Amino acid sequence: MNFLSIDCSTDLGSLFIKVENKTFIKNLQSDKYNNDLLMKQILDFFTDNELNFGDISNILVNQGPGNFSSLRGSLATAKGISLAKNLKLYGYNTFLWSCVKFFGKKDLICSLAKHRDKFFIKKFDKKLISVSGIKEITKDEIIQQHNCNVKVITKNSAQYFDEQILKLSNVNIVTLDHEELEFLILEDLMEKNLVRPIYLS
Repeated sequence: MNFLSIDCSTDLGSLFIKVENKTFIKNLQSDKYNNDLLMKQILDFFTDNELNFGDISNILVNQGPGNFSSLRGSLATAKGISLAKNLKLYGYNTFLWSCVKFFGKKDLICSLAKHRDKFFIKKFDKKLISVSGIKEITKDEIIQQHNCNVKVITKNSAQYFDEQILKLSNVNIVTLDHEELEFLILEDLMEKNLVRPIYLS
């Protein structure tokens, strides 16, 4: 499966291309995602690796959570490329992406995020089917109600969690792996119909 992934959900965004057995990645600083520069970054990324849009059949975009303007810009860019180049468009989110390593291993997986001093949780079953919406949760609720559940925190967001949460049993700090995105497509876990940004209030 050949695809381009656009992830502008964090201050260090990324572009990732998989073509046959080759992969290419480019990190983006937050000032590179603005609407004027993102498309140029994508075109330069293809050129630098001697690729073109004919080499891919799918475009993937991270729906969030993340910065409002960065998500809107990246989704608009992805949708534009999809329409112009007749590529299939898929949306994924960091909550789901962070849980891939636990597919089929645990009955309940809780993905945690922190935004503006608030904690958020989204729960998945062992097949990574969502069993809850994104809900705001307190630190005490995480400790008291979810201490025994598998909890997933992305490596780049772990710095925002205090030690009391990080030292709970079954806390897993995971590194997001772009190559696992293909698995989400194959398992039909990505959004295909209503690809829209996810914001945390």
